[in-house]
Amino acid sequence: MNRIRQEQIKKYVESKGVATVKELHALFPGVSLMTLHRDLSALEEMGIITKYRGGVRSVHQLDDIEFHIRMKENTAGKASMVKKALRLVHPRSSVFLDAGTSSVMLARHLPDVDLNITTISPHVALELCRLKNVTVNLCGGTMNPRTLSVSGIHTLEHLEGINIDLAFIGVSGCSCEVGFTCGTEADMLTKRLVIQKARTSVALCTSDKLRRLMPFTFAAIGDVDYIISDEPLPPDFARECEGGGARIL
Repeated sequence: MNRIRQEQIKKYVESKGVATVKELHALFPGVSLMTLHRDLSALEEMGIITKYRGGVRSVHQLDDIEFHIRMKENTAGKASMVKKALRLVHPRSSVFLDAGTSSVMLARHLPDVDLNITTISPHVALELCRLKNVTVNLCGGTMNPRTLSVSGIHTLEHLEGINIDLAFIGVSGCSCEVGFTCGTEADMLTKRLVIQKARTSVALCTSDKLRRLMPFTFAAIGDVDYIISDEPLPPDFARECEGGGARIL
């Protein structure tokens, strides 16, 4: 029976990328938590999942897809998000652009006006070099080759020293229960700090992220001022946003 259950757990985690222990336990209410943890340990030993506190993630998680491949996905949806985001950008502002493919597309379509832009993404910085009236600040830090972004103590020190009018934050996963999530502790610390520093914070969240959960929560739904998505948000999520004070664009 445990082999059948482990196969079911495997399929479930691989379909979602990440799952909490609470979520998995709800799938097998007749199984004790101790037994479930033994199943998860067995799957980890087989190299199928990796465990973190409170949950597990598939070793084949979608975030492992290379950056240049993700750039080609859902381009129409990201273009729709960029149009909405541009309405929030005003000249003579201090703007933060997170890493991620949505941020790269936003950088690619920004107008050539007086802006001071800080980013943790070398890719975003290179896109902005086409603009003559934009000042570009690229944070230092440790490079993540998977996300093409920097993070770490030097990144945080740089961000501590600047003021931010408007911040665009990338989202790897989100839900009403846990808020906005990302894949690493370093990314979590960066995103949290930016949201604290920004007068206005905007979460860039494609609709597929609503079905995913990543290990680290960096903000609750109500911690951001705007949420921009490529498709209409589900009613329950929209109600959570409105209740928390986040406007949906």
